[in-house]
Amino acid sequence: MAETILQLTDIRKSYAIGTPAETEVLHGVDLQLDSGDFVALMGPSGSGKSTLLNIIGLLDRPTSGKLYVQGRDTSSMDDGEITRLRGHSIGFVFQYHHLITAFTALENVMMPMLLDRGRASAAMQARALELLRKVGLEPWANNKADRLSGGQQQRVAVARALAQQPPLILADEPTGNLDSKSADSVFELMRDVCRESGGAFLLVTHSLALAQRCDRIIELVDGRVVQEGRD
Repeated sequence: MAETILQLTDIRKSYAIGTPAETEVLHGVDLQLDSGDFVALMGPSGSGKSTLLNIIGLLDRPTSGKLYVQGRDTSSMDDGEITRLRGHSIGFVFQYHHLITAFTALENVMMPMLLDRGRASAAMQARALELLRKVGLEPWANNKADRLSGGQQQRVAVARALAQQPPLILADEPTGNLDSKSADSVFELMRDVCRESGGAFLLVTHSLALAQRCDRIIELVDGRVVQEGRD
């Protein structure tokens, strides 16, 4: 039976609260992701996608509503608890890879583990090499990030997102800067990782063609979920 990885209940987000300029951007969003889900989030510019993604990624807090990660209610957590939960339970892949170009592919993948544990170990290196093998880049492990192609850099970014074995991966336009061949390769890689890991993926994309290859499409318009479809 699938485990519920993420659950949002009546999530609302307002800015400039208590002033004449107060604006509610998210209007009671409900959303659930279970283990193995590979879901696309779509919506026009200004629909609230970035705000919703920041809340799901625990980078911002909702004004009201409940957000649960693997059954844990985040509304009662302090900032330190939120930071620890984010570091262990959520992986991020962005449109731009955000690799440290002076570091090797291996060092970039190790970075989340180093930030969490403070010092490198043989186990960390083995884990990073395993992930680079999984994304087809073990032969390039010792190459500096700026010596890799765009598609290879994004594969390193996917491997880095998996370093802490998070149950939830958030991918924000992860193929937006890639040519069509590299984009297809990275997309299929993420699908394969989702199948193997049993985690949940939420993919933000403007591409309907890409979204239609996901298990489900969630459409956000004016801060509300207006459509949720499953193949």
